[in-house]
Amino acid sequence: MSTPAPADAAKSAAHGKHMAMFIVFLVVFIDLLGFGIVLPLMPRFAVDYMSGFADWEKGLVIGLLYSSFSLMQFVFSPMWGRISDRIGRRPIVLLSLAGSVVFYGLFAFACTLPPAQSTLALLLLLASRIGAGIAGASVSTASAVIADSTTPEKRSKGMALIGVAFGIGFTFGPLIAYAGLIWLPTDANDADKIASEWLWVPGGIASGLSLIALLIAYAKLPETLKAGSGESERKGFSLGRSMDVLKMPMIGPLILIYFLAIFAFANFEATLALYTKDVFHFNDKKNFLVFAGVGFVLMLAQGGFYRRFAGKVSEQTLMKAGLAMMLMGLGGLGVISYYTYQSKLASGDVSSFHLIFYIAIAVSVFGFAFVNPSVSSLVSRRADPNRQGEILGVNQSFAAIGRILGPLLGSYVFWMHPSRTLPFVCAGGLLILVLLLMSSVGVSDEEAKQAKDVEASTPS
Repeated sequence: MSTPAPADAAKSAAHGKHMAMFIVFLVVFIDLLGFGIVLPLMPRFAVDYMSGFADWEKGLVIGLLYSSFSLMQFVFSPMWGRISDRIGRRPIVLLSLAGSVVFYGLFAFACTLPPAQSTLALLLLLASRIGAGIAGASVSTASAVIADSTTPEKRSKGMALIGVAFGIGFTFGPLIAYAGLIWLPTDANDADKIASEWLWVPGGIASGLSLIALLIAYAKLPETLKAGSGESERKGFSLGRSMDVLKMPMIGPLILIYFLAIFAFANFEATLALYTKDVFHFNDKKNFLVFAGVGFVLMLAQGGFYRRFAGKVSEQTLMKAGLAMMLMGLGGLGVISYYTYQSKLASGDVSSFHLIFYIAIAVSVFGFAFVNPSVSSLVSRRADPNRQGEILGVNQSFAAIGRILGPLLGSYVFWMHPSRTLPFVCAGGLLILVLLLMSSVGVSDEEAKQAKDVEASTPS
């Protein structure tokens, strides 16, 4: 029996890596379609079950719904990463997608309950978020698949693929929901609200899309973990091991910066649906278009701009540019909040602020699109190859803490002043701190050598 020629074996291996990256892109895209459908509706559906609640209580409950998902990711992402280092990436991605099918379905069921069962509805919404957080390892494990399938110098472009999938999914998810709202029957008493018997549809669509992603991954996703590299210990959540990663001099500062950047951005994410309703009186249809715009900017930034610069400009430089844009955009939203409040007091007309509001959102999202893959790429390149899954899991775990604290803080302070400026003030303060911490990131010897090689190969 003849053995494959080395050239054929290399070609087959390259094809397998490209197939893995394509399937990961497709899986994350379809999963984010469902996420993009549900996210804009969650705070609004939850508020419908909170009649009689004080404003600060509504903020606390909404913050808890957002944060519970991230709390579970904080606990479980490093554990799933270590397990994927031992048994492979493929089963963890499949488990994650199966969880999305089940818990988006639970979200759909919770939304059909009548107001008389508001306590049960809120508990089921919370359970759906907790369950999705436990199962939701697809992004961190997808990052490990990208790391397995790319060389260090191409890592940032590979990580940007996940951001592009996020952006496309997060663009078309709200657009699908928007199209659905056009034909779904509306409440007889409110032309802008979905009729109660159809409230299950958004969650049902999200669950169905996750099922499609699960079937594609089951049929096509190859295993990318190299034989013999799964040496991770058989442990569950370990705070000690996570702290060991945080103490790594070339990795710890990056994870801290990522945590603070996510913390700042989550103030904006968690309050956007409330902000558009409270300040501009947008209905659900207009709100879906706003979220679709956010996804489109994310897709454009990472697919059209970031990937052009990746490999030509250092990740540190791209991170600084992204953080500066986030500060300008979120700071701009704070200024807009203040002046729309003053305008409401004077004349009640805030329509003149719509365009600058969209510009500020675009700038902040553009900046975040530069920060996210830059951090993931640097962490992956500096990680021990045998601990890729674990270290990327710890990175996602501390990002999850930011997504816990951001919605809690943002949703709480949102109601503290009628101008709605406080979430953006908090975000701006955090980003100033992040920019001050950038000096601690450092450059590894390998990165310095690669930078010199790029400089030498660039025509003067």
